[in-house]
Amino acid sequence: MFKYFKKMTAISTAVIFFIALDRFFKALAFSNQASSLNLLGEILKFNFKANYYIAFSLPLKGFWLDAVIGLIILLLLFYLARAWQGGRSGAAVCLFAVFLGAASNLFDRLKYGYVIDYLDLKYFTVFNLADTMIIIGVANLLLILKARDYV
Repeated sequence: MFKYFKKMTAISTAVIFFIALDRFFKALAFSNQASSLNLLGEILKFNFKANYYIAFSLPLKGFWLDAVIGLIILLLLFYLARAWQGGRSGAAVCLFAVFLGAASNLFDRLKYGYVIDYLDLKYFTVFNLADTMIIIGVANLLLILKARDYV
């Protein structure tokens, strides 16, 4: 039991670290909007991009989008607490990653009116670590649920 708790604590700490790193990179990108840095040649660049829309730049924005995202974040907190109380700490950690990623992006929306994206993947999209945490958290949650035959 202690070994499992130790593992979940390490994963939760990593989630918090990556969200702090995301906030740092967002501040760095925001303060250096005019510059771009090649991370992997022309394939991956670090540069500021204001994303007024949702994932993959789908054209949804405005007050109602912010309200729906806020509601989703509250639901995530509810399910996170239920998962943790029910002893499903793996699911709770996944929900924690999704919650923090969504909260970071909502913070940007409320403060700036857009989400700060900074990882520019050529021929695909511009994204940030919070987006990555949301995707990885949801994917791992689906794997956990599938392994428990919930899906």
